[in-house]
Amino acid sequence: MSVAATLLPDDQFHERHQRQCRATPAALIAAVPRVQPQSLPLVRVLLQVRELPARLLRDPARQGRPLFGLHEFTLLHRDEHSLALGLAGRFWQRDFGLASIADADGFRTFAEPGVPRLLLAFQAQANAGGSLLCTETRVHCPDRASGLIRRQMLAAIEQATCKPD
Repeated sequence: MSVAATLLPDDQFHERHQRQCRATPAALIAAVPRVQPQSLPLVRVLLQVRELPARLLRDPARQGRPLFGLHEFTLLHRDEHSLALGLAGRFWQRDFGLASIADADGFRTFAEPGVPRLLLAFQAQANAGGSLLCTETRVHCPDRASGLIRRQMLAAIEQATCKPD
């Protein structure tokens, strides 16, 4: 079982990407915390747009804070081949509604109604060409309220395709 599956086995959303790299697994995993998503031009623009309402409204929770990034996550697991970060919050709120998570056990057992958990995991496996680096994202929504937008989208898509006779 993967680290991600161990930390968040009951996800409703799961996405995985991979890339062949010319580095050792240990070097790749060591690089993860040094690469901040908000330093990537496209991600920076998207985060600035996402955080614009809070900054315009001078939301005290966001004033003077850096853009949202990996520093907001809790380290849940790290070894030479894998690293996992966790986050819990009401991500749709201006301030992201982040909940405090102390460690992996706190992440696994976190169960506040209406507060989803997000897991971001990296795994590196040595192979003939160097290493295969994978990232896996898992999201768990604890109740129907936290999946409201996705359910409304599904209903609207069904309605758009099922025209009455």
